[in-house]
Amino acid sequence: MEYRPVRVIISGGGTGGHIFPAISIASKFKELNPESEILFVGAEGRMEMEKVPAAGFKIVGLKVAGLQRKRSLKNLVQNMRLPFRFVRSIRKARRIIKDFKPDIAIGVGGYASAPLLFAATELKIPTLIQEQNGFAGLTNKMLGRRVDKICVAYEGMEKFFPKDKIVFSGNPIRKLIVPCTPQMKAEGIEFYGMDPDKKHLLVVGGSLGSGTLNNAMRKWIEQGCPGGEDVEVLWQCGKYYKDSIDAFMEKYKDSYPNIHYSEFISRMALAYAMADVVISRSGASSISELCAARKAAIFVPSPNVAEDHQTHNAMALVRKDAGMIVKDGEAVDKLMGVALELLDDPEKIQQMETNIGKLAKMDAGTVIVDEAYKLI
Repeated sequence: MEYRPVRVIISGGGTGGHIFPAISIASKFKELNPESEILFVGAEGRMEMEKVPAAGFKIVGLKVAGLQRKRSLKNLVQNMRLPFRFVRSIRKARRIIKDFKPDIAIGVGGYASAPLLFAATELKIPTLIQEQNGFAGLTNKMLGRRVDKICVAYEGMEKFFPKDKIVFSGNPIRKLIVPCTPQMKAEGIEFYGMDPDKKHLLVVGGSLGSGTLNNAMRKWIEQGCPGGEDVEVLWQCGKYYKDSIDAFMEKYKDSYPNIHYSEFISRMALAYAMADVVISRSGASSISELCAARKAAIFVPSPNVAEDHQTHNAMALVRKDAGMIVKDGEAVDKLMGVALELLDDPEKIQQMETNIGKLAKMDAGTVIVDEAYKLI
């Protein structure tokens, strides 16, 4: 395929699970033709307004908000304002489209993509959406019948979208995430100051952190790290929890030098490579990276997401013996025991690594961009 220069609007965000795939798609367009022009459209005040410029792309914000599902007077008032905000956002989206003159508009989920893709379909711009999860989000379900093509990462998405529009693409991931090798493992162990003769556990709760995973670690440490005599842990506690974990670990850091923690892990490829087992939430991007890295993983789906989509994501792997699951409500009491039991079973780890590797889609970004060029 000839990748001529194109003008692309990419819209959506709200969470890293939407933003980082969007940045991966944009990067693939630029990789295939550096003269292509990319414009992001996000929601004012959300994390895409920081992360997208940091990745080197321009972004414009819409004053749009999502549906508040928890019942309260404040949320009721905010939900009553949504139709008016949506109409204003569509008007601004039309102006953005007319000024930028895109060849295609791409939505990645999150409420910022709704007005932009709605306006694009009105103006007869070719449109594509990417659904990262095994249970489609509200915005993408709403847009499914309007857009031209829908790229998905899970089987069985016909229950949410018109079958003739679906393309199985997988989720685009960071270029540095690749199948782990013994050389990478040794490099990761050295980089993170681990003992090569011990077993290694990675606990990762995302950039903001996970209260449940942190509480499971805290309880295990308070109990004296039972069963962990030959285990070292790399623990990403998250920016939101860093101060409280600092205060907690002040008491234990000298007693348990096998616990390495930080608010953020920058060299994620090496962290995956170092680990024998990974404990993680089951957001779409996390699962896609673990498939690409070929790592045995225990998933603790977050209950604080729409339609419980993280459980759907994790179960797609569990059904193929490509992952394990511990419910959020049981994690504080059970999670570390399950992880230590898995660390003691190298045959099961190897089987899980083989099975999760079969689900990896390393060319997802290229598939999505190729679909976009076909529409253009």
